Amino acid sequence: MLLSGFNHVATLTKDTDRLCAFYEEVFEAKIERGVMHDEGAELTMIDISPTAQFNVFEFKDNTEAERQTPMFGRGRIDHFGLEAASLESFEEIRRRLIARGAADEFVTDFGPVLSLFFTDPDGLEGEVCVQNPDAVPGVNNPPGTPAKRYVA
Repeated sequence: MLLSGFNHVATLTKDTDRLCAFYEEVFEAKIERGVMHDEGAELTMIDISPTAQFNVFEFKDNTEAERQTPMFGRGRIDHFGLEAASLESFEEIRRRLIARGAADEFVTDFGPVLSLFFTDPDGLEGEVCVQNPDAVPGVNNPPGTPAKRYVA
């Protein structure tokens, strides 16, 4: 493969402080504020890994985040997937998301990866993935397959 991941995803918000606090507190993201002030927009960079970031453009009057449609009805970008650094990181992120009410307790077992979905304060759907330590080589599971290690 010629790529190693994604560089950035550009998003819109009307409350940069709220959005930055979420990604700092849940994912330990690093924030670079006030990168650009132009035409009523402020650009903030949220570094979510050493090589990936959100480029967040704040428009105070933007109402886009108030619309939330079901999966596959959200436009060209439906959701984004983040890769946890380890199973321990995945579990800490999961704990933090549940505590904030940004995710439920369900973890999907896709076979090679475990996955949990969350919604950020602007309604943007995200997914956190991690390599599945219980994976059986060659076995893939459909969406909605519960991960046994997270079922009570």
